[in-house]
Amino acid sequence: MTTDTIETIRAAALAGVPHGFFGRRGGVSTGIYAGLNVGLGSDDDHDAVVENRRRASHAVKPGATLVTVHQVHSALAVVAEPVADDARPRADALVTDRPDLVIGVLAADCVPVLFADVDAGVAGAAHAGWKGAIGGVVASTVAAMEALGARRERIAAAIGPCIARASYEVDDGFLARFCADDPENERFFMEGRAGHHQFDIEAYVVARCALAGVRRIEALGLDTYADEQRFFSYRRATHRGEPGYGRQIAIIGIQGESRLTSV
Repeated sequence: MTTDTIETIRAAALAGVPHGFFGRRGGVSTGIYAGLNVGLGSDDDHDAVVENRRRASHAVKPGATLVTVHQVHSALAVVAEPVADDARPRADALVTDRPDLVIGVLAADCVPVLFADVDAGVAGAAHAGWKGAIGGVVASTVAAMEALGARRERIAAAIGPCIARASYEVDDGFLARFCADDPENERFFMEGRAGHHQFDIEAYVVARCALAGVRRIEALGLDTYADEQRFFSYRRATHRGEPGYGRQIAIIGIQGESRLTSV
C-alpha cells in the first residue's frame, strides 16, 4: 500500500492557491494504517504519523508550518496559531491570513472543505462530519474568514474526498433529524432498503456552502469508502471489524513567502 510518491489532489476552483487533498498514497505507515496516515489520535506509530504530516505539508508549501485542530464534530472555527500537538484547540475549522502557515483538517469519510479568498489573502479549512455540517461549520468558517478581511462572494470552496451517497446508509431517525432542521433536506436522501436511506453528504455540504454565500464551489466526487487503494475510511474499517483506521488530510495556505518554523 505504501508508495514512494505522495498523491496530491488539487481542485480547479483553487487554482493558484497552495492546497492539496491527500489520500493514503505516499506515506510510511504500515499494517492497517498503510500509507499516509496523519491521525495523531490513531494507534499508529507516532513517528510515522509525524513524517506523513511533514510530507503532506511539504507537498503543499515547503517551509510552512502545518496547523491542525483537535476535531470534535462541532461548528467551531478558530484562527490558526502554531501550537504543540497536545495543545491543539478543540474545533473543526481553521482560518488564516499568514503566509508562513498552512492549515489542515483530517477526515476518514467526513467532508473536508478548503476555502480561499485570493484577493484578501485568506484561507479556511473545515471538517464537516454530519454533526458539524448540520450544526453550521461551513457558515462559521466563512464568518471567521470575513473577520480576517475576506468577502464571502469572493470565496472559492473545494470539497474533497468523502463518503459518497452509494456508500452512506442511514436510518429513518437520521433522515428525520435532517428534515426537522429543514424539510428541503429530504432531497439529499435516496430511499434504500426498508427503514434506511442513502445520504449524499457531499451534495449537502455543497448546499451549505451556497447558503453561506459562496459562489464558486467544486466537489471532487471521490468516494473514500469505495476506493480502498486510495483512501482511508472509518465506515469501511468498522464494517470489517478492524481495530483502527487511518485519517487523510486536506491542507491549504495562501500565497506569499513562508519561513522554516517549528513548534
